[in-house]
Amino acid sequence: MKLWAGRIQQEADARLNDFNASIRFDSRLYKQDIGGSMAHATMLRECGIITPAECDQILTGLSAILRDLESGELGIDPESEDIHTFVEAELTARIGDAGKKLHTARSRNDQVALDLRLYLRDELSAVTAMLRTLTGVLCDKAEEHTETIMPGYTHLQRAQPITFAHHLLAWAQMLLRDIGRLEDCYRRMNRSPLGCGALAATSYPIDRDMTAQLLGFDGPVLNSLDGVSDRDFCVEFVSALALVMTHLSRACEEIILWCSWEFKFIELDDRFATGSSIMPQKKNPDIPELVRGKTGRVNGDLIALLTMLKGLPLAYNKDMQEDKEAVFDACDTVKMALDAFTPMVETMAVNTQRMRAAVSGGFLNATDCADYLTRKGLPFRDAYKITGTLVAYCIEQGETLETLPLEQYRQFSEEFSEDIYEAVALETCLNSRNVLGGPAGEQVRLQLADIRDQLGAQ
Repeated sequence: MKLWAGRIQQEADARLNDFNASIRFDSRLYKQDIGGSMAHATMLRECGIITPAECDQILTGLSAILRDLESGELGIDPESEDIHTFVEAELTARIGDAGKKLHTARSRNDQVALDLRLYLRDELSAVTAMLRTLTGVLCDKAEEHTETIMPGYTHLQRAQPITFAHHLLAWAQMLLRDIGRLEDCYRRMNRSPLGCGALAATSYPIDRDMTAQLLGFDGPVLNSLDGVSDRDFCVEFVSALALVMTHLSRACEEIILWCSWEFKFIELDDRFATGSSIMPQKKNPDIPELVRGKTGRVNGDLIALLTMLKGLPLAYNKDMQEDKEAVFDACDTVKMALDAFTPMVETMAVNTQRMRAAVSGGFLNATDCADYLTRKGLPFRDAYKITGTLVAYCIEQGETLETLPLEQYRQFSEEFSEDIYEAVALETCLNSRNVLGGPAGEQVRLQLADIRDQLGAQ
């Protein structure tokens, strides 16, 4: 029987049932639905709204339903309208009239809002833990490569020398911001809507603080209209997940490039790559390509939520049923991406010689040459022009700044002397950038320690 039977006299059209039902996707909320119902029943007992005996029956029945669902002895009826209907119907079938009292002082509106907050709170914690694990893996990999020189890029053109550790820790900083956003989201999410009723609370003398405390919330939401119609926590969570995927996608784009023969900076472990059905030489970076592709999927989930909410009047509207598939898909996609990305990074091999060769051949020390002249007293813009002309000459002559003879240096400026070769040496270029946040070994090690401290404090 439908929970809303009574006012509606005729049997619902089968097409309405199919279109209206949410059991196929909200069935994953069964733990949260049962947990919320147990807290609600306990509060009803403490407030004298149901008897202790009725509460005992309800709690025993709900515990048995949860146990049977977990063991597989009980299956969720796909003909039920939603998970709330299924649990209540199963409870009533098992314990009789006491089961019909569970919904006292409660609406499906505050019930579903509660279930979703409970579920996403757990998912948020799971994603945060996975991000922390990945950040730790990046730190471990960086620690191995604090002296591995590679090109830093702008416009995908070789720019200045950095280390592989410095690059990996840039990814780690992105993830730390993701963790921070999720933690902020958790604080706003962690308020209980239970007791808001359909929209105007209830006339029963309930204790909303009690149910909030029983369910681990920081407190109840303070406006019943807002409590049942708020889905900001869904939007905020999926927005944070979209940024997680954006950061993973950017990293994946670099991994894809670095795997190519044109770069060959890294090689993925065979367990995290595939081959071609026709070209036997191929080793394809399918995992980073799929992560890159699935980013659009999570972005789409975010747009779906924003679009669903943008024109809704208060309070609850059936449109809000569309929130679940979007948040479920975003959670599933991000967790799947992190589960594949983390061991892929952990096991990838680093070709330090290719990285070093790429730094040596791209005039990445040109800025240091200009800085050398500036320290000799030339204005930076004059030093910049001289160095640019010098680089063009080196390209024409097949030389580098490291190999160009001093007499040819001095054709461009009398300020050049023998110490220019020390100034443009790659290690000098790298370690002279010993400022906070820079790629010098000392700064990278400080950054590593800071990131590990942040992970340890969370």
